[in-house]
Amino acid sequence: MVHPLALGWGEHLTRDRRRSVHTVRAYQATAERLLDFLAEHWGERVDAARLARIDATDLRAFLAHRRGDGLGNVSAARELSAVRGFLGWASEGATTPRLRGPRVKKGVPRPVSPDEAVALARDVAEDASEPWIGARDWAVLMLLYGAGLRIGEALGLTASVLPLGDTLRVTGKRAKTRIVPLLPQVRGAIERYAEEVPWPLPREEALFRGAKGGPLSPGVVRRSVQGARGRLGLGERTTPHALRHSFATHLLGRGADLRALQELLGHASLSSTQVYTAVDAAYLLDVYRNAHPRAGS
Repeated sequence: MVHPLALGWGEHLTRDRRRSVHTVRAYQATAERLLDFLAEHWGERVDAARLARIDATDLRAFLAHRRGDGLGNVSAARELSAVRGFLGWASEGATTPRLRGPRVKKGVPRPVSPDEAVALARDVAEDASEPWIGARDWAVLMLLYGAGLRIGEALGLTASVLPLGDTLRVTGKRAKTRIVPLLPQVRGAIERYAEEVPWPLPREEALFRGAKGGPLSPGVVRRSVQGARGRLGLGERTTPHALRHSFATHLLGRGADLRALQELLGHASLSSTQVYTAVDAAYLLDVYRNAHPRAGS
C-alpha cells in the first residue's frame, strides 16, 4: 500500500508540476523508500508533522542505507535531489536539512561515463517545467551523447529530418554535411519529442523549439545541464560538449578506427580527432588506478 504522503507527492507532481509518468513514478518511489526507512529508523509512524523534524543525521543514515544497496555517487546525488523536493513539499514552511550530496571524485580530466551521461540527461528532463520540454531536452542530449553532434548541429536541425530513418544528415562547421547513424534509443527520443511538442513543425523550420515556440537557444540547454550537474555533484567540465567528447572517447575505447571517428565527428583534419587517443589513455589510466589493488605500488 502506497504511503499517503508519497501518494500525495505523486499527485502534486502530476497535477501541479505536470511531470511525466516516468518522472512521477521515479520520484514517488524515492519518497516511498525514504518513508519506509524512516519508519524503521525512528520506530514510529511517519506523518507530515514528524517528517518536518527530520535532520541531516537522518538523511545521512538514509543515504548510507541506499549506498548499501549499491547506489553509486551519481545515483545517490539524484536520490538526494528527489528527497529534497519531496521534503520541501511535504513539510511546507519547515527548513529542509542542508546536506552536501556525494561528489564525483576529481582527478585526471576524463569523459563523462555512460552512467553519468544518462543520469545527467534524465535529471535535466525530469527538472523540465513541462513534459514536452523534458522530452525535448532528453532528445537533444541524446543526440550529443548518442550521435556525437555539436550542440549547434543538434539545434540547427530542421523538421525536414522527419520522419527519421537509420541515419541523419547533419550540417557542421563550414557548412560541411555528414551522415551519422541513429541508435534506436536516440531515434525514439526524437520521435517522442516530435509527438509531444505543442508547436507546429514546418519542414523548413527548427526541429527543437523553445518554451514560447521559437528556435531553442543553446544557452537554455547549457543552463539546464549546469543545474543538473550541480544536483548530481558532477564537475564543471560536464557540459553539453562533454557529451560529444564522451561519445568519441567511448567509441575509441571500443576499438573505433580514427578515420571512421573523424567522419562521424565531422572533423576537418585527423589531428583534431587524434586528441581523443590521449584522453582515452588518461581515462583508462584513471580507471586502472582506482580499480586495481596494486596500482599504487
